[in-house]
Order: sequence, then structure tokens, then C-alpha cells
Amino acid sequence: MSQCQFDYREKTVFVAGGTSGINLGIAQGFAKAGATLAVMSRSQNKVDTAIETLKQYGGRVIGFAADVRDVDRLKVVFEQTHRELGPIDVLVSGAAGNFPAAANEMSGNAFKVVVDIDLLGTFNVLRYSYEYLRKPGASIINISAPQAFIPMEMQAHVCAAKAGVDMITRTTAIEWGPEGVRVNSLVPGPIEGTEGMKRLAPSGSSCAKLVVDSVPLKRQGTVVDMANAALFIASDLASYINGAILPVDGGWGLGGAGQLGQSLATMAQLAKSAQVPDA
Repeated sequence: MSQCQFDYREKTVFVAGGTSGINLGIAQGFAKAGATLAVMSRSQNKVDTAIETLKQYGGRVIGFAADVRDVDRLKVVFEQTHRELGPIDVLVSGAAGNFPAAANEMSGNAFKVVVDIDLLGTFNVLRYSYEYLRKPGASIINISAPQAFIPMEMQAHVCAAKAGVDMITRTTAIEWGPEGVRVNSLVPGPIEGTEGMKRLAPSGSSCAKLVVDSVPLKRQGTVVDMANAALFIASDLASYINGAILPVDGGWGLGGAGQLGQSLATMAQLAKSAQVPDA
């Protein structure tokens, strides 16, 4: 899958969670398009590695180690980004957490961990970047998940959190639209090479075949697919798209996700060795 051609020279793009997986792929897409970048994640080592990766495309890149649940740290991060790079043209909020767990086996604290990262974290990123967004003209992209609208076993916490993310997308689209700030969600389907797919459906496994068979386009997506969608929805070509929840899933959410969910949930239950956090 080739990279779509967009021009983001003289644009500043901030990617929360932009040091691995889909978010790093999106950051790479903007870097290839000429953007100046700021990336953030909890791990300083991942931040440093991502900066070196992104610098290969020739643009300026800065990075921060920060947790989306830490409001005081976020305030510093966005203030410093603005001081060094100017107003933020594109904000990508993609920090997330997940683990398979049955609702009756999950503690309240375990549920809260995912809600705090996915839902409260999304709110925090939008809330504390707000004063530093370019107005008019900024585009915000929240990274959602099919669990926002498709109930899945072992995913009650994620379903609740991501449904909230999509409603934050819609409400801020209404509130901030008059200032020329667009807010949209991208909903990735099965994306090959990501940590989640490596755990649930590693390449060549029977799980991976189940996934591919459940997608109408009969393939997994790639991080380039996600990057292309982000480049489009943040661009002037999408200047009248606001408050949209856009699946990037090959049609998976039309029925395949629900059909696949029970099979993967059963496999996850049988193979469950992941630690369910208790705090």
C-alpha cells in the first residue's frame, strides 16, 4: 500500500501515543509529507527511538515522555510545544490501553485503568492542547476502536471507554467548530503488525486466518492505510468533515467484527496469561 501524496510543509503535527504501532505510522505519514512533528508517550526510550526514526524524513521532530493521565505534565508539554513549534495544526490523540478480561473477573480498578487512559486521557489531551491549537484551521483526530459501537466479549472496559471517546469527538466538534477547529475519529480495524494483532492473531496463525476471513476486503489493514486516512481527514480536502467517526477497516465493522469477536474471545480466555491490572 503506497503512501498518499499530501503537503504538510509548514504545518505542526502533535501525536499523543506517537511512538509505536498505528500512532507511529501516522506520525511517519505526516513526516513524509513534510510536517514538523511533536510526539509523546510514557516511555522516554520509545520517545527517543521514535524521534530518530522520524528525523530520517528530514523534518524537525521533538518528543516528550508524559502520561495522558498527568494533567500537570500535559500542560508543560503543550506549552513547550507551542513555544518551540508554534500553533498546532493537527492533533492526533491515540494513547490507549487494553487487555482481555471478563466483566465478572475484572476489578473496578482494572476497569478504571482503561477508562482513565482511553477516555479521560483523550479528554485531557484535547482539553490542555486547546489553547495552543491554530484557530481557525486546526484538525483533531481521535483514534477510536470498533469496540465503541460493536460489543465484544472480554472488552467491556474498552467498549465503554471508546464509546466515550466517540462522544467526545462529536461534542467537541459542535463546540469548537465555530472557531474553525474540526474534530473527527478514525476507527482502525485489524491492522497487521500492531501489538494487539501480534498478541491476538500473530501472522501465520489460525487466528490470523480467522481475522482475514472476517474482513470483506479479505486482508488486514496496514499502518499506511491508517496514515493515509489521517493525512486525508486533516487536509483541506476534508475541510467540511467534522464530527465524523470514520472506520478504516475494510468493511470489518459491517458484520465481521461481531462474528469474529466470540472466536477471539474464546481463544483469549483459553490463552489468557496476560496480567489483569489491579490498580
